[in-house]
Amino acid sequence: MDGHQSGLTGYDAEMARWRADPEGWWMQAARGLDWSRPPSRAFDAGLGAYGRWFPDGVLNTCHNALDRHVAAGRGEQTALICDSPMTGTVATLTYAELRDRVAKLAGALAARGVAKGDRVVVYMPMVPEAAIAMLACARLGAIHSVVFGGFAAAELAARIADATPKAVIAASCGLEPGRIVAYKPLLDAAIGLSPHKPDFCLVLQRDQLRCDMTAGRDFDYAAEEAAGAPHPCVDVAATDPLYILYTSGTTGKPKGIVRDNGGHAVALHHSMRMIYGVEAGDVYWAASDVGWVVGHSYIVYAPLLAGCTTVLFEGKPVGTPDAGTFWRVCAEHGVKVLFTAPTAIRAIRKEDPEGAHMRRHDLSKLEALFLAGERCDPPTAIWVGEQLGKPVVDHWWQTETGWAITAGFRGLGLFEPRPGSGGKPSPGYDVVALDEAGRELPRGTVGSLAVRLPLPPSCLPTLWNAEARFREAYISTFPGFYDTSDAGMVDEDGYVWVMGRTDDIINVAGHRLSTGAMEEVVASHPDVAECAVVGAQDSLKGQIPLALVVLKAGANRQEADVAKELAALVRERIGPVAAFREARIVARLPKTRSGKILRATLRKIADGQEAPVPATIDDPAILDEVREALGR
Repeated sequence: MDGHQSGLTGYDAEMARWRADPEGWWMQAARGLDWSRPPSRAFDAGLGAYGRWFPDGVLNTCHNALDRHVAAGRGEQTALICDSPMTGTVATLTYAELRDRVAKLAGALAARGVAKGDRVVVYMPMVPEAAIAMLACARLGAIHSVVFGGFAAAELAARIADATPKAVIAASCGLEPGRIVAYKPLLDAAIGLSPHKPDFCLVLQRDQLRCDMTAGRDFDYAAEEAAGAPHPCVDVAATDPLYILYTSGTTGKPKGIVRDNGGHAVALHHSMRMIYGVEAGDVYWAASDVGWVVGHSYIVYAPLLAGCTTVLFEGKPVGTPDAGTFWRVCAEHGVKVLFTAPTAIRAIRKEDPEGAHMRRHDLSKLEALFLAGERCDPPTAIWVGEQLGKPVVDHWWQTETGWAITAGFRGLGLFEPRPGSGGKPSPGYDVVALDEAGRELPRGTVGSLAVRLPLPPSCLPTLWNAEARFREAYISTFPGFYDTSDAGMVDEDGYVWVMGRTDDIINVAGHRLSTGAMEEVVASHPDVAECAVVGAQDSLKGQIPLALVVLKAGANRQEADVAKELAALVRERIGPVAAFREARIVARLPKTRSGKILRATLRKIADGQEAPVPATIDDPAILDEVREALGR
């Protein structure tokens, strides 16, 4: 029975159609793209670890992102808006201009020997050349691996060693508020450390800090692109890799998440209308970085696949120059949907709790705010929703999935915000909560969140050159399921509530409690801008919760008073079983460059353990501040 026959509408009807015929549903979605050879079937369960999508299809992702829009007569539409408060510049590229630049860079890479299947590491800041480099690789069928600009030399070296790239595309420097970060010395050191050496490097010389070039290895990016002969799109199999994106591994060796061409293009193209409610010609802004999965999926690929105008922003939510910069960008460029991380909104709220900066800008074209990256605490979601007067949609996804596991679906009529929930599952994801034995738990019961196999298109089919590690990390814990490593529940209405990583469930005197639930309570305190709750070892109870809180601007409070008030709040809303007593005021929390709080590092510091400085940390000096606040 399909959705229409059952009388269902919107989201419910779409989910019913997917459940009734998953392969037919995805084949219909695939028809929205150009294929050199259309797939004859959606899925082959006999390939790979759990099956592969569109196994006999052939296409090119760059063609679908650029050339087909130009061919359809929309070459003069703006494809890319590059807004940099760091340099005080705004630049635009039409679809025709972006296609031409990408084709010329692809020609330059091909002239130096880059071909289908070769890897290219991209190590760049938020400049248009970063997106051009990614698309040029896709045009050739080469596999790009973007490494966040400014990543430490040892971490970059590990990625070069694992991906064994033929080339590296880099910039001379990146720009941060108050400082210039020299990239070239980091690149040189990384190549020196890596057992694998790239054949050549293209380096974008930025005027803010130019760099010395290594003769015979380094070539000027701008000159190479200018001299490149435009290269046509190269056909690739749908199952061929588009990119490798590394995440930090628990063993110290980074995990190379593989994304294929066909499933990725189908899912991302379809998600733009279904989830975000945007169409070709709309302005869409994901305020992230191309070094992270959000930047891959929703700065570069999905908006261009859908024919939107995408914004690439070089700046910060506060300090470039103030807490109004996001709203200025939305107003100036007519952004319809903004997608950012909860930590950005918390930073804005901390600096501008009354929303004064927001009200200086005309946000009439902004229709919705989407949040992802980590669970958004309800007080932050409620605050920004009230200030904006627009829907605020938290949605849950991972680097491994490449798009939303759960969301609100503006294109399907479902975007009822439930602060604290990540929404309902996207078609393709069958989400359940499991107990430790892998048994499905009743609705409303917290467990390990898992997705019934097969994973939908765009999710990782494997890890780069590490199939056994992929199986061990993701599909061996609960046979028949993908283990998200997130804890949470599915409620009676089908909404999914992510409470934190499974290691953020603490055991207090035999009671399993979610630190995410406690963070929600702590964040509701009127003086708290943001917080993190971790489990600290305790000789009596096993573990007890410890809160680190950042106060709002102007909130001058005594730590003991704040701790007492927070303990009363947690006792009232969770109960005395939480044994919540300790809270420490800190100036800021340690985060990754993408804005995720480094809770594992905080746990180690709280327990007095050695806590190595994570490669992903935004500012290592914060760890010393935390140690001092905790007396460690």
